[in-house]
This record gives sequence, structure tokens and C-alpha cells, in this order.
Amino acid sequence: GAPDELPEPVAEGVDLSFEVATDRPRGTIAFTGGRIVTMRGARDGDREVIEDGVLLVTGNRIAAVGASGEVEIPVDAYVVDIAGKTIIPGLVDVHAHGAMSRLEITPQQNWAQFSNLSFGVTTVHDPSNDTSSIFSAAELQKTGRMVGPRIFSTGTILYGAHVPGFSAKIDSLEDALFHVQRLKDVGAISVKSYQQPRRDQRQQVIAAARELGMMVVPEGGAKFQHNMNQIVDGHTGIEHALALVRGYDDVEQLWSQTASGYTPTLGVAYGGLSGETYWYDRTNVWENERLMRFVPRFLVEPRSIRRSKAPDDHYNHIEVARFAKKLRDRGVSVQLGAHGQREGLAAHWEMWMMHQGGFTPWEAIRAATLDGAWYLGMDGDIGSLEPGKLADLAVIDGDPLEDIRRSEYVDLAMVNGRLYEAATMNQVGNETATREPFFFELEGGDTIHPETLRWLEDFKVRHGWIH
Repeated sequence: GAPDELPEPVAEGVDLSFEVATDRPRGTIAFTGGRIVTMRGARDGDREVIEDGVLLVTGNRIAAVGASGEVEIPVDAYVVDIAGKTIIPGLVDVHAHGAMSRLEITPQQNWAQFSNLSFGVTTVHDPSNDTSSIFSAAELQKTGRMVGPRIFSTGTILYGAHVPGFSAKIDSLEDALFHVQRLKDVGAISVKSYQQPRRDQRQQVIAAARELGMMVVPEGGAKFQHNMNQIVDGHTGIEHALALVRGYDDVEQLWSQTASGYTPTLGVAYGGLSGETYWYDRTNVWENERLMRFVPRFLVEPRSIRRSKAPDDHYNHIEVARFAKKLRDRGVSVQLGAHGQREGLAAHWEMWMMHQGGFTPWEAIRAATLDGAWYLGMDGDIGSLEPGKLADLAVIDGDPLEDIRRSEYVDLAMVNGRLYEAATMNQVGNETATREPFFFELEGGDTIHPETLRWLEDFKVRHGWIH
């Protein structure tokens, strides 16, 4: 039986924490002769493009940006000639889901993150992921032990429904403070208020987050009236498209008088065929050499080859993009969120779909860079190319300001001052490293490894693809 007196609870635990230095490369890299789209001052209306520029990176930060002849290049700098190419800030994907681990095992070489970075995505914010998975991956990336974009997240959602392991019961400000604090303690910069059924519960989450310096994003696809009170109550932004085909002047006026942003995730725009389906329809995704180098072929081919076809007026994302453009013109921050669709490539689809809705190429690139950084509260460090900011950038072959569809042709990607040849994701510059082959490829090529091929055939049989 139970003892007469229970032991006192343990007052002190064992500290299992440890400290590791964050990654910082050595030396200086100079980019010369190319076009530089700085996004410096863009939120104030400035449009700075340096046609024959020099950009210096020392360590992990930008040291200088200016016209050729105005910036002195150190004699020991690693010089990269980018004539005919364009530098833009690294892409910021504020709504980026993705696998970071399996069964609590976090890979140090994650093919999805290699693919993201190879397309110029240098920062991701995941508004719903497993807490232990996402923050362990974020810490590996910070230390340089995992190549990929900077990783931020809400961690596990604050779910209002009764689901074991996910439910977050919130009936008071004290409840909300407990849940927001526990997520902040493990590395979250934000929380996701996921279908808390009552408005006062959602307001309690917002109040707690304000007290603790956290952002709050709601789950999208709600009823229209829910979206409106989420804006009025002060959520950081609305994730996913509104439930209506289009909004009108009353919505535009209301929204423009708040600080809430809009991340329409056009690839999954609700109310009709999605944007992702459009690009499978209109382009041969399985023939995209960059994507197919880093993403297992058996994940891409079934969806992209056996594809549906439809005229433009069946694709809802175009109307969603048009309304997003109206909001942007009213001063609402509209930023890029690719929702974890095709790894890295979908970030460019988002820009192209914004352009379909009336965004200029400049506005689409700004949404994908500085506006996303502002939305995450990180525009002091990322989102534009100016001295003192972190060295996150993409070098594009061509001019995306003239043709937004050139944006995917990333030649070089840099995150935290480390420079990668985008086609191979080998590190170049003052420090070099050769990428190890992935499990699905043979060394030096993109052929499916025999063991993976056998696993794939078994997978097809088990799931009824073949008999």
C-alpha cells in the first residue's frame, strides 16, 4: 500500500544544458560587377538598385554595399564576378512547414533544407511543427552542423480541440501565460492559436504573448467573421487566404488601420484549385534540374507527371493574389509563405503568383524579403542588403526585375556569410566543403541508389501503386 507520508517533491534537478558556439565563417568575400537589389529603405518607399555594384561580406555580416569604384576591396578578399547577374536579399518564407526529424532523430544533412537554400531561401518560420524536432534542427543550423536556412517556429500548436498530446486548455490569462511561456522556454518566437473555439480564449493567448514578447498567428481558412475579429484583436497576421473570393473597401479600410499582416499562401489558396496545382499543370516540374537534384524523384513524379489540367478561371489563387495586391496598396504587409510545398521552388511560385495578381516584380521580391523580415520582427538583421546586417543573399542569373520568372535561377546562395554553389550545394569561398551524397543518389550524381530503388518498389506495392 501507499506510505503514510509521501516524500517531499524534488526541489532541485540536474542541469543537462550545455553551450555551443554559433557558426561564423572567416575572411571576406566580395561580389563585383552585378546588379544589387538592396531593399534598403523599401518599406519607406525607396527603390535602390545598384547596376554595377560591389557587396562585401566579412565573417557573417555585410561590410559594405555600393557602386563599383566606391567600395574598396581588401587584397585578401575572395572575389566573385557576378556580371550579368542580380543579388537580392535571401528569401524569407514566413509560413514554411517541413520535416526536421523522424522518431526524434534529427539528420545533420536534410535534403529538403538543402533544396530550400539552393533556391535562395535563407530564413524559414514554421507555424506548426513538432517542438523537439524543429528546435533541435534550428540549433544544429545555428552551430553550422546542418546546412540550410535559419529556422524559427511556433513549435507545437496551441490546439483548442481535444486531441491527446496537442490540446492546450485555455480558460484564463493564467492558462495562456503557462502555454506561451513553456513554448518560449524551448525556443519559440511565436505561438499558433489553433482553433481555440471562443474569442475570449484567443484574446487571452494574444494578451499572454504581448506580455512575453511573442508573436501570435492563427490557423487560416477560418470563417470570414473569425478572420475579421482575429485582425481586430491584434493577431500578428492572418495565415492562408480569406474564406471569401475577394474582399471589398470595408475590409481594406479595416485591415489597413491595424498592424496585422497577410500571408496568403497562394500555393494552397482555399476556394478553388490551388496554386501548387497550377504549376504542375503549366510546367514540367519533374524536369526541373535543381529540384530533382535535391528532392527524391519518387516524391515529385507521381504528382507532377500525372497532373490535372484546367483553365485559369478555375484557379482560385489568382483572385486571392489580386485581393492581396489591393491590401498591399492600402499599406497592409503582405509576405511570402510557401506552406512547405515543393522545397524551395514553391517560394518562387509564390512570387510568380503575386505577379499574376498584379504585384510588380519589385513588389513580389520585396514581399519575399524585407516584408517577411519585418513581419517576423527581424528586419534589423535580415531582409535587405546593407552594412551591419547578416549576410543572407541569393545571386540570380539574369534580372528578375525585368522577368520575375528568372528568380528561380539562383546561381549562388549565401546564409550567415557561408557561400554555396546552388547547383551542387558545395561550399565555396574562403572556406570550402563538398556535400555528401544523399541516401537516394550515388556519389557525384542524381541516379537513384539501388537500395533506395528497392525500397521504392516495395513502397509502391504496399500502397497499391502497382500490383
